[in-house]
Amino acid sequence: MLTDVLTGWTAETLGGLTLLAGTAAWGWLRRRRNPAAPGAAPATETARQVRTYTLLGVRAADGQPVHWPSSRPAGVRITWTGPAGKREQFELTDAVLPDGTYAAELVSVYPDRSAY
Repeated sequence: MLTDVLTGWTAETLGGLTLLAGTAAWGWLRRRRNPAAPGAAPATETARQVRTYTLLGVRAADGQPVHWPSSRPAGVRITWTGPAGKREQFELTDAVLPDGTYAAELVSVYPDRSAY
């Protein structure tokens, strides 16, 4: 009697596991055959274009303007550490410069109006 219970239980368990594995394989193959539409980003991710910003009023050690690649939107402030270790904040803008890069303005040039 005990052997009948064990063999019946084993057959039912193996049958259930086989169905579970088959369902998982079918779902995996279905997702693999039907990928998301090209260029469509999931709702949780937003693809942003990388822009090159020119930090206005700043020169590198070789005298060239400093360029900063970023995918952040305009209005975000970034902190840049210069060659002398001085930290300066810049605000990214939508203004396009003649060389095709976007302008990043030095924040300390403008007075802080919140103090008034």
